[in-house]
Amino acid sequence: MMRFARIRQLLKIWMLPIAMLGGILFHNIMGYLSPLSPYLIAIMLFITYCRLAPKEIRFSRFSYLLLLIQVAGSLAVYLLLLPFGSSIAEAGFICIFCPTATAAPVITAMLGGSLSRLTSFSLLSNLTVAILAPFLFTWMDSHGHSSSLSFFQITGLISGRVVPIILGPLVLSFLLRLIAPKIRDEIANHQSLSFYIWAVSLFIVVGNAVTYVMSHIGKPGAEANIMISIAGISLVACCLQFLIGRKLGKTVGDPISGAQGLGQKNTVLAVWMSLSFLNPISSVGPAAYVAWQNTINSLQLWYKAKKDRNTVIGENPESL
Repeated sequence: MMRFARIRQLLKIWMLPIAMLGGILFHNIMGYLSPLSPYLIAIMLFITYCRLAPKEIRFSRFSYLLLLIQVAGSLAVYLLLLPFGSSIAEAGFICIFCPTATAAPVITAMLGGSLSRLTSFSLLSNLTVAILAPFLFTWMDSHGHSSSLSFFQITGLISGRVVPIILGPLVLSFLLRLIAPKIRDEIANHQSLSFYIWAVSLFIVVGNAVTYVMSHIGKPGAEANIMISIAGISLVACCLQFLIGRKLGKTVGDPISGAQGLGQKNTVLAVWMSLSFLNPISSVGPAAYVAWQNTINSLQLWYKAKKDRNTVIGENPESL
C-alpha cells in the first residue's frame, strides 16, 4: 500500500513533463486525437466542479481587478509593440487578452488555491473575451489580415467554442447535486482523476502546437527571427502574468488563484482566434505559451508534491 502511494506521488511529479515530451515526440498523430480535447476538458471540469456549491460562485473586487489587467494590459502591450510590426503586436496582445484556461480551476485546486474564487474568475474572463473580442478584432483590423466574417459571426464562433465547455459541466454538476447527491459526492471524492485527464489533454495540446509551428516554418511571412521574437514575448508575458497574479492574490490571501487566473491561459482558443482573426504568424505566441505555462505548472506541482511528502515524513517518520 505504501509502495502504491509512493508510485502515485512520483506520477504526479513527473506526469506533466512526460505528457509534454510525449506531445513533442508524437505530434504527428495529433490530428487523430485533437477532436477529443473539448470532451476531455469538459469531463475534467465536471469532476472538479462537483466539489463546488452554487452559492460559492460570486464575483469580487479581486475578480474585476484581474479582468482589468487582462483587458487593459493586452491593449497596452499591443500599442507598445505595434511599432515593431503588427504580427508581433498581435502576438503580445493575444497572449494577455486570451481568457483563463478552462483547466485552471483543476490546477488551482491541486495546488491548494480557492476553487470557487478561480472558477468565478474563469467564468468572468471567458465570457468577457466572448463579448469584447469582436469589437477589438474589428478595431485592430489585423493590418492586412481582415476576416470575411461579420461581427455577429465572430461573436457566435467564439461564444460557441467557449461557453458550452465552461457552463455545461458546471450546470451538470449542480443538477447532479440536486437529483443524485450521493453520486455527486462520490465523484467529488475522486479529484485525482482530473489530474490524469489533464495530462492527456496536455499531451494533445502540446502536440498540436508543435505540429502547427513545424508546418509553418519556411512558409512566406514566417521568418525565423519573427517567430523567435514572438516566442520570447510569449515567455515574458507568461512569467509576468503569473508573477503579477500571485502578488495580487496575496492581497486576498490566495496567491495561487491569482497566479493561475492571470497566468494560465486557454491557449487552444488563443491559437484558433489568431489563425481566424489575426495575422496567422501571431499564433506562434500562444503556441509557445503552451510550453511556458505548463513548465511553470509542472514546477509548481512538483514543488507542492515535494512539500507535501516532506510534511508527511515529518509527521510520520516511519513512512520512510
